Amino acid sequence: MTNSSFIALYKKLSVDPIVDVLCKVGITPNVVTLLACLSGVAAAPYIAFRHPYLAIVFILLSGHLDFLDGALARRLQRSSSAGAVYDIVSDRIVEFSIIMGLFFVDPSSRGIMSMFMLGSILVCVTSFLVVGIFTDNESEKGFYYSPGIMERGEAFAFFVVMILIPSLFTVLAIVFTVLVFLTASIRLYQFSRAV
Repeated sequence: MTNSSFIALYKKLSVDPIVDVLCKVGITPNVVTLLACLSGVAAAPYIAFRHPYLAIVFILLSGHLDFLDGALARRLQRSSSAGAVYDIVSDRIVEFSIIMGLFFVDPSSRGIMSMFMLGSILVCVTSFLVVGIFTDNESEKGFYYSPGIMERGEAFAFFVVMILIPSLFTVLAIVFTVLVFLTASIRLYQFSRAV
């Protein structure tokens, strides 16, 4: 749901120039995906041990690298099913790691909402993948892409605010969970209308 004009500007200013360099150096999209995954996982201990700014640096780096891998694959004309699989799995590992980091800030009070957040992601990703199985791919990605209310950018924005303002964790976790479930519901409704 992230604004398309913002994405276009972001791509022009901070993605395309780096893709140019990566092409010259010979870095592959799968290496960038791996780095995105590792940097996202690295955020978790910084969240848990309350180093918010370092955690946010790693989260933003992970998000940026996640954007770069697809752009690099398209530039090199090396988009592949394997790359799409690595990307999807990497994204889930990062989201799990971040939520675990948020949980370990205060396990006694954050356990239930952390479970709800993970559960909502599980349902949403399942709806995404199942709808994708039965829908023709017309997107530039290596798989059918169904945009929704809560996408990666929105999720990362929630995570960043949860890290910066820990007192809002429960409220934000509830809103996050509702929006992710709503995204899954809308996707399933749209699919049921189309078949």
